[in-house]
Amino acid sequence: MRTALVTGASSGMGKETARKLLAEGYAVYAAARRADRMADLRELGAVTLRMDITDDADIRAAVEHITAERGGVDVLVNNAGFGMYGAVEDTSVDEARYQFEVNLFGLARLTQLVLPHMRGQGFGRIVNVSSIGGRIYTPLGAWYHATKHALEGWSDALRLELAPFGIDVVIVEPGVIDTEFGDVMVEPMLQRSGTSAYAPLARRLAVSSRAAYAPGKGTPAARLADVIVASATARRPRTRYVAGKYGRPLLTLRKWLSDRAFDRVVMRAAGA
Repeated sequence: MRTALVTGASSGMGKETARKLLAEGYAVYAAARRADRMADLRELGAVTLRMDITDDADIRAAVEHITAERGGVDVLVNNAGFGMYGAVEDTSVDEARYQFEVNLFGLARLTQLVLPHMRGQGFGRIVNVSSIGGRIYTPLGAWYHATKHALEGWSDALRLELAPFGIDVVIVEPGVIDTEFGDVMVEPMLQRSGTSAYAPLARRLAVSSRAAYAPGKGTPAARLADVIVASATARRPRTRYVAGKYGRPLLTLRKWLSDRAFDRVVMRAAGA
């Protein structure tokens, strides 16, 4: 029985992915800051771990726990992350650093710690949940997009490094998903930029974002979990999986339109 570790498993895609990997017969460790929200996963047979992805001690403790019980992690699903929006001018560098700690540096540290076991056995699968936001951009999302663009490049380089050891690195790029993303994004954005020089844009973007992420408007998290599980279990996985509402259409537009033309599309979609 192979062992999987899923981060950000307290809700949304992470929780659904953990549930589906259990159904596939994996020994599943589900990690998140909000451990109380994973009681249902414990009932299904998962081992739940409280882990703050920005805390090195938490990360090391989680890997040591799994290593003691199972020998190591065979499949790592780096799902933990969030989207921080607000104008660059209105966002402190400390806030920007925290966005990078969650969306890039934390998962990078966790990946480092699971690699020795994977290399030793000549097999491993690392699934990094990025976003179509790692290949496109939207206004007031500079720091969020920066982390996802960085994750894409980091994953590509890592894939080349690990291929000789039988370890696959896969990127999953969700579009608009029915998750907490909209709630987590909008109110902090308005706190940062809702009364600044960027207030008109922030208010319009809040309206369009609430509409796009209204309950039932996005692709269900369970469908994205199907894609994540497929990427984690495929014998020969693709390097990238795109799924979710607006995902492929937006990437197609980005591919064929000039930068200026794509700028206009994005600003219209943002209500600007």
